[in-house]
Amino acid sequence: MTLFTYAKAESVKDAVGREGRFLAGGTGLYDLMKLDVERPEALVDVSGLPLEGIERTSDGGLKIGAVARNAAVAHHPEVFKGYPVLSQAILQGASGQIRNMASTAGNLLQRTRCVYFRDVDMPCNKREPGSGCSAIEGYHKNLAILGVSEKCIASNPSDQNVALMALGATVHIQGPKGQRTIPIGEFYRLPGDTPHIETALGKGELVTHVSLPPLPQGTKSLYLKLRDRASYEFALASTAAIVTMKDGRMDDVRLAMGGVGSIPWRAKEAEAILKGQAPSPDLFQKAGEATFRGATPHEGNAFKVELGRRCLIQALTLATTPSAQEKA
Repeated sequence: MTLFTYAKAESVKDAVGREGRFLAGGTGLYDLMKLDVERPEALVDVSGLPLEGIERTSDGGLKIGAVARNAAVAHHPEVFKGYPVLSQAILQGASGQIRNMASTAGNLLQRTRCVYFRDVDMPCNKREPGSGCSAIEGYHKNLAILGVSEKCIASNPSDQNVALMALGATVHIQGPKGQRTIPIGEFYRLPGDTPHIETALGKGELVTHVSLPPLPQGTKSLYLKLRDRASYEFALASTAAIVTMKDGRMDDVRLAMGGVGSIPWRAKEAEAILKGQAPSPDLFQKAGEATFRGATPHEGNAFKVELGRRCLIQALTLATTPSAQEKA
């Protein structure tokens, strides 16, 4: 680990514009610093700033502070009742100890778990632009098949962000030039020729909170995660499904997938096929096929095409099947 300076920000204004990296829970940053992947010359601690609140907004949505701990978000009554897909996604990620430390914004900016990104002795365009992508011809079982490029096939590892993508969250930012907001669909950058540029966040900008829109009455949401083991494992494929039924048809459908994309992957093709239609196995099959039609798998992760399709179909089946209480 290289030497660095440490400072504790006294306010948001005091934090923005500073050189170095912002520090909240540190569950991801510390690991990467120990591996010599991240080498910040300065750390600016923002964990003490008043950005941990979770509260309803005037339009009926929800505001989640940047340094709110993942455990606090997952167990908060407003999240647990109103946005179960987010609660389920967070609780299926990491361990209890990490969820107690990890922050909302830290998770939002979580970096890939690609083994070559984390090994400084191996070429990696995301870590060292222009050095090459070792994963394409190497170990890539856990990596992406959607949104990849010849420069990078790393996957986004977060569960929280898949739910936020499906929910249509907005990221609120404070920077040297003032405040701005970015829809989460525009926050993440596809790797293209610049895989080291992962988000739209500018230099010295600080995420202050994330806001969620209100969901229509009767909306059902859930998060389905498929992985090699039941706990403390990253997704091979996951689906955040949000469905609003009206008169036996899917009046509104929002879908996002994890484990298969270079970013939290919004399944827009599937949404277009499903919206306004009555649920059926054949329709769900078409939605799954459409989602992975543009996939670019490699030998070690080609199984994700079928696994991802089945994950999407099962999530839709669960989201459109009335519960015993609903039937009554």
